Amino acid sequence: MTDQEVPEFAIIGHPNEGKSSVVSTLSEDDTVRIGPFPGETTVCQTFPVVVDGKEIIRFVDTPGFQNPRQTLAWMQRYKGPGHGIVDAFIEAHKDHLDFMDECELLSPIARGAGIIYVVDGSRPLRKVDRIEMEILRLTARPRMAIINAKESDTQYLDAWKMEFRRQFNAIRQFNAHHATYAERLELLESLKRVDQDWQPALNIVIDVFKQEWDHRIEGTARIIMQLIEATLGLTLTGSIKKNKDAQKVRKELEEKHRSKIEAMEKKAHAGIKKCFKHNIFNLTLPPNSILHENLFSQDTWRFLGLKPGEVVLAAGVAGGAAGAALDVAAAGLTFGVFSTIGGLVGAGSAAISGRRMANLSFKGVKLGRDQIQVGPPSSIQFFYVLLDRALIYFASVINWAHGRRDGDQRGDPDMAGRLKKGYTAFWSARDKKICKTYFDVITQKKSKQREAAANALHSLLKNKLDQLSDR
Repeated sequence: MTDQEVPEFAIIGHPNEGKSSVVSTLSEDDTVRIGPFPGETTVCQTFPVVVDGKEIIRFVDTPGFQNPRQTLAWMQRYKGPGHGIVDAFIEAHKDHLDFMDECELLSPIARGAGIIYVVDGSRPLRKVDRIEMEILRLTARPRMAIINAKESDTQYLDAWKMEFRRQFNAIRQFNAHHATYAERLELLESLKRVDQDWQPALNIVIDVFKQEWDHRIEGTARIIMQLIEATLGLTLTGSIKKNKDAQKVRKELEEKHRSKIEAMEKKAHAGIKKCFKHNIFNLTLPPNSILHENLFSQDTWRFLGLKPGEVVLAAGVAGGAAGAALDVAAAGLTFGVFSTIGGLVGAGSAAISGRRMANLSFKGVKLGRDQIQVGPPSSIQFFYVLLDRALIYFASVINWAHGRRDGDQRGDPDMAGRLKKGYTAFWSARDKKICKTYFDVITQKKSKQREAAANALHSLLKNKLDQLSDR
């Protein structure tokens, strides 16, 4: 695709109508300046969409009209060829301070850009809006109107649509603050129908967007796989020296183990966010999102499928490390003590104290007080908790439009109370078997089956991520 073939669209409209939000969302660019005050955009700014180092489409954020009435009056008096009206206006007014904004916003149109006219659909239609529309009609450039439904108020929607049908080649209702990936693609599909000459280039753009989305899904699946494998293999060992309390050593290891896993999860979530080009602003999760809870909190485990009693048991093994196995080593040999005694030991449990545990006998072998090992997690429920939290985070990321700059969040419908458990709770027996096989292979270190189990889980994750992104 040469520079001349790269589709270019000028985003035009009255100040503070959501132009910059539309640009940011369509270009997936966090750097677009979006302010609360009218007229903050004073010069055209171009935001290219680049995939694999190649520009595939560009959007231009323009100033608002400064003197639309005088501009329209000049254009109505114009006697030259119709295709030259924009160049003639700029040439006639380039040194007039009163028409600086008009010359600036018309400059991309002069070089052949298509027009996307943005209005706030929550307000009534005004005379100045009709004037601006007539100016754009006189440019004779292909144009689409976007009703940026910033609010839920739709009482003026029909009036806007009726007027737009007179003036524009296509109309879209598009909420720049909540537009999903599918809605962005639908808008591009609509642009194809505005002008037949755009179709070949926009077909390429849409295909590249779809391929790029597949790459993001692949990248997210890989990040989740790396997180799971790293946490399932995490072990920490501490020595019990003379006169040192074994229970204190155990608690220190458990806290360190939890902190490391939480840091791994945080890094994985940051990687998912980066996959979807959210590089500057933090995502504001819905107030009721379970991701506000600590990974090892009881609320997290309750929400993601465990009963209150099970929370204590699963999170209590190894002192709250979410099912981590706590083994005692003697003479360099590690025995799966907790695999045998089950849930007898819990966080704060009086069943076996830290000191008594260090002196346990297992199958006739006296276990010394030399070392304590925390990890790896031995409960598959821990695997599902990590997985569910990653999927919930993914669902929030893909539905966070780049035009958002506030804390307003419609929220994932699953976070609105319809989903009382994690996503995995509703997976089929076949899906859970794939998870169980992978968990057993990793925790039991079955190296021969590792590749097949990993490939099966990776394919499953990609399928589930695809399903979430198509909602």
